Amino acid sequence: MMRRAMPYALGLIFAMIPLFPSFIAFADVRFPGVSLVPRDVTLAVLALCVLLAVYAIVSLARYPRAASQPLLVPLLSVFAAGVVAGAVGFNPAGGVIFTGIGGLSIIWHCSVMRFYGDRNAARAIAIAVLVPGVIASLAAIIMVATRTPASQYAIAHGRATGTFILPGELAGYLIVLLPLAYAYARVLQDAAMRFVAWITLAAGAVALALTFSRAGWMGFAAAVAFLIAIRTKRAGAAALVVIAGMLAVLLLFNAHHDPSEDYTRLSIWRTAIQIVDRFTLTGVGPFNFSRLYAALRAPDGDPTAFHAHNLYLTFFAEFGILGLLTVAWTMWRFGAELRRRLRGARAPDAFLSLSVTAGLVGVAVQGLIDTVSLVIFGLWMPIMALALASARGGDSELGSHV
Repeated sequence: MMRRAMPYALGLIFAMIPLFPSFIAFADVRFPGVSLVPRDVTLAVLALCVLLAVYAIVSLARYPRAASQPLLVPLLSVFAAGVVAGAVGFNPAGGVIFTGIGGLSIIWHCSVMRFYGDRNAARAIAIAVLVPGVIASLAAIIMVATRTPASQYAIAHGRATGTFILPGELAGYLIVLLPLAYAYARVLQDAAMRFVAWITLAAGAVALALTFSRAGWMGFAAAVAFLIAIRTKRAGAAALVVIAGMLAVLLLFNAHHDPSEDYTRLSIWRTAIQIVDRFTLTGVGPFNFSRLYAALRAPDGDPTAFHAHNLYLTFFAEFGILGLLTVAWTMWRFGAELRRRLRGARAPDAFLSLSVTAGLVGVAVQGLIDTVSLVIFGLWMPIMALALASARGGDSELGSHV
């Protein structure tokens, strides 16, 4: 009975992803956005995540399998680096919740790796990805069209945001969702689910366009280019997609932005480099960038900065060189394991896995000019697991129906 409930637990945690950005309300920072999720609901979501993690730990202990967690040690090293950085940082209590959420993501990763092959697990994940994805996308579109709520519409300059606090957070979610929806539309045997996948793809594409996120657009262009290059071997077509993304950014970006934003990130990056120079080994601690930025920013720089507006600079500044190296090790290990699994994967499984990986490539490119908390704490680790587990295929419910 306990094992049979796991597919639904996995589906539930994937379904809650659009609510994860509301966790930022627990941070000791002022974030430039509007949370539409009441604090009580946010607490309930976090409590449910903890309960699911306890259930997953018990299940993993009861049903162990050798050599099924190739990324566990690298991911634990990232977690350990975060704990050390937080302990010696400027506000040890400030990042505790988010370090803990990172730990929950590791448990989630391990659960996907271990139980994806169970009957109904892959199907439950597909439903949990697509249905909330289309709802979140349509909600964001409707909010822009109706300019509701007015406070969010005003602070976001009319950009699509939905439940994601910031347009960049929604864009990061969609970069991962859209390639996955496309793959599900191609490989699922259930006609109704294929229809949902196509609707999710269409609604998500519109929502991504309405975010007017240059990092999001370039990240999605990189995801599409990766999938084209890896699937068709047409480097020219992939390059054209990237060029189209760049043209869209140049021609349309400032339509919903203050043009001065083109220069604020330069000063933020310079300040981030100063922070890295002063606290190279262990960083300043999770979610402490804004504290140091206020003390070190240039006089003409942006008054506040929640993060470094660069994923890698943010990791370096907050986790130090030790944290950055553990992240690099994790990504190297992921790439090596993915290549190994793809060599023996069936064509539909390989296509699904590469589509998931395309989303990871996209958010990696998005990270060059933005830091998306949802990607770090809610998507990175479980999506890596989904890419690896789907490459394996095997006797999963999805694999048996493609």
